[in-house]
Amino acid sequence: MTYEFTLADVAYLGTAAEALAEVDRLPLTGGSYLADVAKVRDRLGERAGPVLETVLLRRKAVTKVADPHKWLFTDAALQQATPAPVARLRARRFAGRDVHDATCSIGADLAALQATARRAVGSDLDPVRLAMARHNVPGATLVRADALRPVTRGTAVFADPGRRDAAGRRRWRAGDFLPPLDELAGAWPGADLAVKCAPGMDFAELPWAGEVELVSLDGQVREACVWTGSLATTRRRATVLRTSGPEWTVTDAEPDDCPVREVGEWLVDPDGAVVRAGLVRQYAARHGLWQLDERIAYLSGDAPPPGIRAFRVLEDGRYSEKTLRQRLRAREIGRLEILVRGLDVDPNALRPRLKLKGPNEATVVIARVGRTPVAYVCEAVLVSAPASEP
Repeated sequence: MTYEFTLADVAYLGTAAEALAEVDRLPLTGGSYLADVAKVRDRLGERAGPVLETVLLRRKAVTKVADPHKWLFTDAALQQATPAPVARLRARRFAGRDVHDATCSIGADLAALQATARRAVGSDLDPVRLAMARHNVPGATLVRADALRPVTRGTAVFADPGRRDAAGRRRWRAGDFLPPLDELAGAWPGADLAVKCAPGMDFAELPWAGEVELVSLDGQVREACVWTGSLATTRRRATVLRTSGPEWTVTDAEPDDCPVREVGEWLVDPDGAVVRAGLVRQYAARHGLWQLDERIAYLSGDAPPPGIRAFRVLEDGRYSEKTLRQRLRAREIGRLEILVRGLDVDPNALRPRLKLKGPNEATVVIARVGRTPVAYVCEAVLVSAPASEP
């Protein structure tokens, strides 16, 4: 059970820096947790709950906001909050404009928008989250309002609808978001609108979407954002961010000349944002790669793109467990990464059956090429990135 904050809790936490710092000095980990909680309850009494929960949430928030020790959160709001690098990326499109964050919650996106917009307004229906946003984003203009009942005019609008039901399960259909996506778009006719969505949803459900952007951070697809009006600049975009290293993007406006050929020296698994945005061919054309099969995302080439983890092909052939076991034994492979695409093969079940033994390690990519299951035995290589976009 997570702690349910009240407005009184938020008011207290805004003045409780000393108590929060004192509790944050405790380990609050496995072996010490019960004893630590007892100490906090003896020290703070009825204030123990909100202080403990805030300290724990701040520790989880290190990947979401800068200076998390200054922020207030609820558990659900923290789970949905946009990581700071992604929020900053999106805020760049709103630069110099009047912007309304119509579902501002605790203020993670509002803080990024405030840094780029001419003026930024935040609104939310939840009074507790709105009070936290006032603490988290000093100086922000905040009002309590329903995202489906506009309280601003002439603003560009950002919204991050709820994507989990009461049991915490993710919502994937446009009508199941809170508020539903079509109703949200209909509430702001003619507005330049950006809506944060679930990466795995079917974007064909959103005929009003001008652009769909998939964003990954450090190799993990973090979100999709739908852009409308003048905010949309193409139909599909994949943006790849790294906490250290350059960002880059690929769009459907780029050439997609990508042949289908047999495997070359390297295998490349494009970033998940590229795959989910349906831009594998554009990515391949940019880097001189080709497809092994039109139905799978793995690419091949004579040289890998910079700044990625690629796979140098050592040998390949038709896949069977017996043949693969023999190949790995001949190479004395004792540690094996197994990647599968287009076949019903469970890597965790396959690994013990291969009876791995030896000092060497490898990666095997198992994929269906045409109608043939093929196994590629590879060496994984981290390809260095240049100082500029790949």
